[in-house]
Amino acid sequence: MNITKLFKPFLASALLTVGLAGCGAADNSSEGEKSAEEPKKAENQVVNVYTARHYEADEEVYKKFTEETGIKVNVVKGEAEELIERLKREGESTQADLFITVDGGVLANAKNNDILQPVKSDIIDKNVPANLRDADDNWIGMSTRARVIVYSKDRVKPEDLSTYEALTDEKWKGKVLARSSTSLYNQSLLASFIELNGEEKAEQWAQGIVNNFARQPDGGDRDQAKAIAAGVGDVAIMNTYYVGLLVNSEDPEEKKVGESIGVFFPNQETNGTHVNISGIGLTKHSKNPENATKLIEYMTGVEAQEYLSAHNFEFPVNQEAKKPELLQSWGDFKMQELNFDTLGEHNHKAIEIFNKTGWK
Repeated sequence: MNITKLFKPFLASALLTVGLAGCGAADNSSEGEKSAEEPKKAENQVVNVYTARHYEADEEVYKKFTEETGIKVNVVKGEAEELIERLKREGESTQADLFITVDGGVLANAKNNDILQPVKSDIIDKNVPANLRDADDNWIGMSTRARVIVYSKDRVKPEDLSTYEALTDEKWKGKVLARSSTSLYNQSLLASFIELNGEEKAEQWAQGIVNNFARQPDGGDRDQAKAIAAGVGDVAIMNTYYVGLLVNSEDPEEKKVGESIGVFFPNQETNGTHVNISGIGLTKHSKNPENATKLIEYMTGVEAQEYLSAHNFEFPVNQEAKKPELLQSWGDFKMQELNFDTLGEHNHKAIEIFNKTGWK
């Protein structure tokens, strides 16, 4: 995902019109949708979401939430940076109650731009461990994804792999695949190395990967997997959930690609595998904070967590939620221990290093 993509105001306006058109209509439609609890005023039976997550699984969770609570979920989609800027412009007049996005750095950016407010809920605290929540409760984790080494089952043995750093070895020259430096996933990966190992070692790693590229970065994570299957390279840096989507694709060719690659969690003997997060925050000027909090509670509950994990192949943040069989087959792994805010703090330096090393 490229958060620097230019925002098209006229498109955003159209999305807002469509997404929030139902807000006023909720007064009438909610009459026959009362929950078992004491009914609230009709005008409060709504929650408005600005989201940078564009997944069908999320839409289904919103529908289930409405069915169970009678609270209608109106959704406006966009790129994360666009939505943050929109919330800043709208200020107190915004209709948005929740902001949802991927990446800890983006969540930190939203917090630093003062568009969020703390969420207080014993249910949320029970659902989500403290290390997957903002220290000031400005955002709550709703899923995680590991950025791992994916390899050709035909040409690479798991015992040949160890760490991210080892991919810079001479034996991997001409065999490493990765998407471009504009990928937020790669920016946050490098930002984590800056935090854990320092700028000098982070730059050495980036240069080593560039030296071992099988080709210039091209396409998204799925394209790296397809390049492995085509024999262009032997290993790739990818997010785990893309592997799940490939293995379970209705496209026979994509399914074949997914089954031809293996997943390896690097740095298990050192500082752990890089894990990024999707999170949800209550907007500073929310008009429906109680309903918004209920949606956060619902999305971090066991039922919703298991649904999201089973259909989008992300790791649940709720420890009581069961992972789908594919994720279980990969086994448990040690994850990096760092404050997600640091991913945002080191983002500009990561981009600078990418530019310096020629990671296009």
